[in-house]
Amino acid sequence: MSGPEGGEPVSGPEGGEPVSGPGATGAWDTGTAGWWQREFTDGVDPEYTEQILPLIAGELRGCATILDVGAGEGQVARVLSAAGSNVVGIDPIDAQIHEAQRRAGGPQYVQAPAASMPFASESMDGAVACLVFEHIDDVDEAIAEVARVLKPGGRFLFLLNHPLLQTPGSGWIDDQIIEPPEQYWRVGPYLTEAATIEEVQKDVFIRFVHRPLSRYLNALADAGLMLEHMHEPAPPEGFLAQAREFRDAATIPRLLALRCGKLLT
Repeated sequence: MSGPEGGEPVSGPEGGEPVSGPGATGAWDTGTAGWWQREFTDGVDPEYTEQILPLIAGELRGCATILDVGAGEGQVARVLSAAGSNVVGIDPIDAQIHEAQRRAGGPQYVQAPAASMPFASESMDGAVACLVFEHIDDVDEAIAEVARVLKPGGRFLFLLNHPLLQTPGSGWIDDQIIEPPEQYWRVGPYLTEAATIEEVQKDVFIRFVHRPLSRYLNALADAGLMLEHMHEPAPPEGFLAQAREFRDAATIPRLLALRCGKLLT
């Protein structure tokens, strides 16, 4: 058998709680933040430049005030600020906040965890969490905080590594042993909520928490955030040009984006 065995997830900028593991904790530190800043920002990563950033800008267009949850070094916040919104980003990692402030570009930044935000209730028109919740343990508390700071009718754009199709152990299988040969996308354990530590680059370890989609949707609904629109885009051409082994699996989305609206009170 040959082909991409799952491949590197579309990553995300916010840290997770340390866990034990061989040679690494999976927690975000200065080194991990530096890896993220080099590999996924400033136009380096085509999934961001061709797909993620335009999608976010389009879905949150017109929001006067926006909260960027897990802002990392600020590339999402800068795009939204350039479009005319007043943006504040939060992240728990010192190195990310310092780099975001160094790169400037309009937004303000606060060091804080997603589960405890230092903002007034109903103070934001929009919020975005871009590939962040895979690294957050307190998922219910964090979603409840997003709902709390949003104004009634406000928008929350929630981007995830696709919870069904990018589970741990998923990947493209090109089985040339059997007759006739078969090609298919293998889906790993889906219903089990579990944390794994992945070596995304030599000596760079990141902790990911897999949850089924129902876990997120039910938490959103419980917080008064109702699904309005869902995106499951195919991988963009720039990504496929860099990772040609994924071209045969181009009909399998890597990204899931949910636009939710806060119920009117």
